[in-house]
Amino acid sequence: MSNEDYRRALDCAVRELETLTGQRADLDRRIAQLMQTTGNLMRLCGLAPTVPYGLTDSCRLILRSAGHPLTAVEVRAQLAAMGIDLSRYSNDLAAIHTILKRLNESGEVRFVPRTWEKPGYQWNKGARPGVDASKLLPEPHEIKSRGKKRKPEGK
Repeated sequence: MSNEDYRRALDCAVRELETLTGQRADLDRRIAQLMQTTGNLMRLCGLAPTVPYGLTDSCRLILRSAGHPLTAVEVRAQLAAMGIDLSRYSNDLAAIHTILKRLNESGEVRFVPRTWEKPGYQWNKGARPGVDASKLLPEPHEIKSRGKKRKPEGK
């Protein structure tokens, strides 16, 4: 196979990866909605809701499905709606704040200061767990200049 064949195969694989990660985001949103629905319905039926996710993954799902910034208090309310048992935490809001800060530091969410409301956290739409497909292909100028880069004069 020639370099051009590999390049076409790489382009095809990157496009498919981008498509599938977009589908995964849609699925994650729907999963979060259904988890909240089933949690509420289980409580209405007198059953104890069970959630297969930990607190961090549940916070991720909530922020992905929200579509707007949420405060830590709003995240806590959504966690309760999903059936997450927060009673095991001595200070559940502190645990949620810590998770939101870490997700912000990792770039998965972003802190959103708001003028009239309390600041919130919003899912960073560009965040993709794992590989970011847009970073796989080098720019054309990067391909040509694989040798030593020279510093501009006077800097």
